[in-house]
Amino acid sequence: MDLQSIKNRFGIIGSAPALNHALNTAVQVAATDLTVLIVGESGVGKEVFSQIIHALSSRKHNPFIAVNCGAIPEGTIDSELFGHEKGAFTGAVDSRKGYFETVSGGTIFLDEIGEMPLGTQARLLRVLETGEFIRVGSSKVQKTDVRVIAATNRELLEFTEKGRFREDLYYRLSTVPIRVPSLRDRKEDILLLFRKFVVDFSERYKTIPVQLDEEAKQLLINYGWQGNVRELKNIAEQISVLSINPQINASALRNFLPEKNKNRLPVLANQLLNSNDFSNEREILYKLFFDMKKDVTELKKMFLEILQNPSLAGSAANFTRDSIMNDFHNNGEISNNFSNTNNNTNTAIQPAYLNQPSSANTQPMIITEDNIHLHEEIEESLNIMDKEKELIVKALKKHKGKRRDASLDLGISERTLYRKLKEYDIDE
Repeated sequence: MDLQSIKNRFGIIGSAPALNHALNTAVQVAATDLTVLIVGESGVGKEVFSQIIHALSSRKHNPFIAVNCGAIPEGTIDSELFGHEKGAFTGAVDSRKGYFETVSGGTIFLDEIGEMPLGTQARLLRVLETGEFIRVGSSKVQKTDVRVIAATNRELLEFTEKGRFREDLYYRLSTVPIRVPSLRDRKEDILLLFRKFVVDFSERYKTIPVQLDEEAKQLLINYGWQGNVRELKNIAEQISVLSINPQINASALRNFLPEKNKNRLPVLANQLLNSNDFSNEREILYKLFFDMKKDVTELKKMFLEILQNPSLAGSAANFTRDSIMNDFHNNGEISNNFSNTNNNTNTAIQPAYLNQPSSANTQPMIITEDNIHLHEEIEESLNIMDKEKELIVKALKKHKGKRRDASLDLGISERTLYRKLKEYDIDE
């Protein structure tokens, strides 16, 4: 079967070299039983490639099932894949076959494999190497004959370096890697896809197919398409339904395209992101904390210098502690009057002090070396995983071990928190 016949059969539109290369690889590997790893951004059509491989293989008359690993809760994914025995856990009122048992002889497509928990990864590795698995709650080893096709929109090799994905499983899955190009890498196909979508939607909604002028076509081609083919299809459907004029110019098209590079971070955080190339908001937050610590250190050093060199004190005695703190809170800095020196006085300057508000029970606060402690910066660990573990422990203590409340406070899902607890070996 030639490449064009495969495109027609599976509804693939385009002739970009990167797309043709990915299809050729899928066709060549289909006749084998090798494990395939399909890599590509979200929305590029990775599942279509898995269907092509299964349809052209010797297993085409046997079952094919697609499983989204990221959509199955961590506590039940082992049961879904490998089955369970009656009474294996709460709610297991009957024995149940897993996908690897029911699809034996066929193909199983594991989408978003990067979201699979580490424990399940170990069990999957055993299936790939020996064809053996054990149901949850059982000790009986069972055999299966399943071809595994995995897909991910993440860089799994980076996950292995961070300990989030097993390195041995990565190399076992990527026996034959297929990289599906993003829509940005096949710009010559964008207009073909858009035309196909608007024709389909015009037939469905009984409307006239829209037409783009040259400026609108260039805008469509040069758009970023972070959602790839899925996003292009959504835009085509919106235009087909909502546009009043079938002739679309660039100005009208911009109304349907979402704003690029939206950033909901505060301006300060956004500037830090651009200037320091932080990878995520959590690192920005750590940077802000470290800068605050540095500012406190500078303040302590300033007071120590005033103590050691009285000539710097100047008119410091004219400021009460309350006025200094008000100045600091209102303006974000200590009044620069501290830097002014009184050059007209020849009298001996006593140790600098800050007058407290007068009351019967208050005494002047004398600044001496006894109540100013030298601050020595201690090198802290900047490891993100250490900080993440520390935040998780604090959140659990704060909410008295309640995972749901802790996960909401941390801004992550309860399932992700559960995985982190196992990953960092945190004892609740």
